[in-house]
Amino acid sequence: MTNNFYQQKENIFNLWAPYYDCLLTTVFYQAIHQRLLEYVKLQKNASVLDLGCGTGRLMSRLAAEFPTMRAIGLDLSPKMLNEARGRNQYRKRLIFVSGRAESLSFADEQFDAVFCTISFLHYPHPQPVFQEVSRVLAPGGRFYLVDAYRGEHNFSSFVPWIGEMRLYNRQQREQLGAEAGLLAIAHHYLLPGILLTIFSTPIE
Repeated sequence: MTNNFYQQKENIFNLWAPYYDCLLTTVFYQAIHQRLLEYVKLQKNASVLDLGCGTGRLMSRLAAEFPTMRAIGLDLSPKMLNEARGRNQYRKRLIFVSGRAESLSFADEQFDAVFCTISFLHYPHPQPVFQEVSRVLAPGGRFYLVDAYRGEHNFSSFVPWIGEMRLYNRQQREQLGAEAGLLAIAHHYLLPGILLTIFSTPIE
């Protein structure tokens, strides 16, 4: 995939950023995050990474729920990151950086948990993302993958104002995880058409 793909995605989300947290998306993500938090387990002083963090809403909710957690939010769009930084109420514990999920600039085993919420469908190369998540997760760490779900068949689509999107069923998610050394330990439906898959790294 050429850099033109990433530039197109960046441009789209840069334009969308000032309007991203409209009423519709706010209600949608609030419902997803509320259900997701029912399944999240974080140890004290956990180190967390949020891939495709957008305007930082999930990180803020996690910071409120887990007062000793520290997190890094990563996104491709500078404008999304600007929105997240401007709304950051937990500046001592949350930071936002630019980058791609396929090539993370973090140390091995740096994080206790990684989150990816409704952004995996935008990634053109899913396996490198899983490999990077596996690399940066500590032993026993968890990867919380939340994304749209369209049954047991392959699905890809091109939406003019968003670009190409790819959805993965449970078996495909499990296979991607297994190839990266991650074990799928649970699937939960958060909303109709929205599936959470929880992966774990082996405990040494």
